[in-house]
Amino acid sequence: MLIIRGGYIIDPASGLEGEKDIVIEDGTVIKICDSGEKLSGVEITEDAQIIDAKGKVVAPGLVDGHVHFRDPGFTYKEDIESGAKAAAKGGFTSVIMMGNTNPHMDNAENIKDVLARGEKTGIRVYTCANVTKDMAGKELVNMKELCDAGAVLFTDDGKPVTDASLMEKACTEAAGLNKVISLHEENPEYIKNNGINAGEIAKKLGIEGSPRVAEISMVERDIEIARKTGAEIVVQHISAAESVELIRQAKKQGVKVYAEATPHHFTLTEVAVLKYGALAKMNPPLRLESDRMAIIEGLKDGTIEMVATDHAPHSREEKAKDITTAPSGITGLETSLALGIRELVNKGYMTLKELLYRMTAGPAGIYGIDAGYIKEGGKADFVIFDPDEMWDFVQSMSKSSNTPFLGERLPGKISYTICNGKVVYGL
Repeated sequence: MLIIRGGYIIDPASGLEGEKDIVIEDGTVIKICDSGEKLSGVEITEDAQIIDAKGKVVAPGLVDGHVHFRDPGFTYKEDIESGAKAAAKGGFTSVIMMGNTNPHMDNAENIKDVLARGEKTGIRVYTCANVTKDMAGKELVNMKELCDAGAVLFTDDGKPVTDASLMEKACTEAAGLNKVISLHEENPEYIKNNGINAGEIAKKLGIEGSPRVAEISMVERDIEIARKTGAEIVVQHISAAESVELIRQAKKQGVKVYAEATPHHFTLTEVAVLKYGALAKMNPPLRLESDRMAIIEGLKDGTIEMVATDHAPHSREEKAKDITTAPSGITGLETSLALGIRELVNKGYMTLKELLYRMTAGPAGIYGIDAGYIKEGGKADFVIFDPDEMWDFVQSMSKSSNTPFLGERLPGKISYTICNGKVVYGL
């Protein structure tokens, strides 16, 4: 038995808010009551673990719909176990792994393997399935077979599906299975140097970079395909103001299109590349201040329903390469909540409850996973944190630390992450 006493519950899914006590048994919430109220009908066992959460927020365990654990094939960067540890430290109890692994997540055997190993981590590890075989963009996978194996969404993340007719076919099949297709929207035909915005900073570096039209053109195309097929699509790691507006207008017209924003895209701009070099290189790239603010506005008004980390580990040696050859991507699981508090809540753009919705019930609902809420009879997944307490990000639980935020002092110190009624991270 585990008892969380005196914490301030914020559950965006139900609207429940206030100082409460929570009693957990066998991974299930069996009682929620006002703090200090007698726990009538609950027999407290002698070995019950009690967590004093007074002065802290108790929220549903965070949900990340977009992580790269690099397993199998690139485990020197990250593996399922180390990725799960980083997730737990960041308050995440549910994560969805992407499939640009080696081998890819394009067959049932691989999906079952990573899910079985994920079950041993202490958090809830889900996986995508690829849209096309070997992520080659030529032939669709057997979508039903991969759903039956346990995949919760489809994506060729890292690569767009450039063949429009194949994309339409994929959307039709996914809609029939009630599954979402999550899309990396960058048309490679427009890109000379990926990871850096085509603009003033790229010119200073003597490169051409990645223009915004690479994203915008794909978003336009796939909104129309979603409109035609009735499919649900997610625009991953949105970076351009025009993309945000396209999605806003499509939603008003009833198109089933969703979007995710990363903490780095609502925190940094292309200028960060001059300070951090390849640590600020990612796909799609950091763009202009006007794009950053458009993403924040999209989060505020619900155009963007999810904050997702796109946690993308790379080794120190890889990121030390020249800006044009270093791989794109940064880690983000351990700093996501903190950056959301610092950049969105503390600056008055949204409330803590609104931020938490986009990190819990928002992604859980879109991807159809049982997570992101607090209620009696429900799963005992929680993050306990103080939104005002500062902490220093000096060491990562990930195998990699390719992030510009390492060494920063951040708000929102996490005291405990609890998954299935067990403490998976605690100070």
